[in-house]
Amino acid sequence: MDDLHALPKFRDSLSTLYVEHARIDKYQQSIAMWDKEDGCVPIPAASLSVLMLGPGTSITHAAIKVLAEYNCLVIWAGEENVRFYAWGTGGTRSGAPILHQARLVSNPESRLEVVKRMYRMRFGESADNLRSIESLRGREGMRVRESYQRLSRQYGIPWSGRNYDRTDWSEADPVNRALSCANACLYGLCHAAILSAGYSPALGFIHTGKQLSFVYDIGDLYKVDTTIPIAFRVANESYHNIQQNVRHACRDAFRESKLVQRVIPDIQKALDVPHDLTLEFAPDQDPAMPTELWSPDNEDNE
Repeated sequence: MDDLHALPKFRDSLSTLYVEHARIDKYQQSIAMWDKEDGCVPIPAASLSVLMLGPGTSITHAAIKVLAEYNCLVIWAGEENVRFYAWGTGGTRSGAPILHQARLVSNPESRLEVVKRMYRMRFGESADNLRSIESLRGREGMRVRESYQRLSRQYGIPWSGRNYDRTDWSEADPVNRALSCANACLYGLCHAAILSAGYSPALGFIHTGKQLSFVYDIGDLYKVDTTIPIAFRVANESYHNIQQNVRHACRDAFRESKLVQRVIPDIQKALDVPHDLTLEFAPDQDPAMPTELWSPDNEDNE
């Protein structure tokens, strides 16, 4: 990839690829996939921004080197990317996205503005008249509880609240187990998108203190419309194999709704990313050359 100033478009049809039960190796100047059914299938590594490696996949050192040269993020995932296990190099080489995110989260006023935008994106209502995080959190909690109660009535499933014990998973009721599993699937997809776009999963705005705080923030944008309805529907259909059925339902729903194409544009909207952001800290023609040194704004340069 010659132009490192911009990230490859995560939403494009060739920018993401999921592979399972196959071997990936270097092929000419790119990579290829080998499996029993199709034999050798060349993969245009230059067109990829994310390669998702599912169960039963092996990849060689040479293939990883090619993907790194083409600035492609590699992640190790569960079936159809409904689990996120680990990631390798990839995303943008510009520090602009994470620096923009850090500036916003470090200032209480700009942080509150991001929270308000996330609230508007989630519920389609204005939050301008609410000045505190507590008031926003209260209205958000009310809307989520209303969603739980509405789906409880729709599917005839008793609902006594979000309650489960991590140390005794089997004691949770089916719908709570389904919700936990569905949310884990959603977080995996959001995590991959955040890393691909060059942001930090740890710098959250609503959530804070964990390495996945921003993942939880972005995942919450979609729960009411995706994982919560899926969990209640699956819990209503069967009490057996809840986790497996939820993963399959999330896989299908994410693909049909093209959720992966929405995540990065929604991140940019939530963070109010300027169009020319990547030019501010863009790498030069030599990606290995160190960038300029930082100096305080109020310090005279001699």
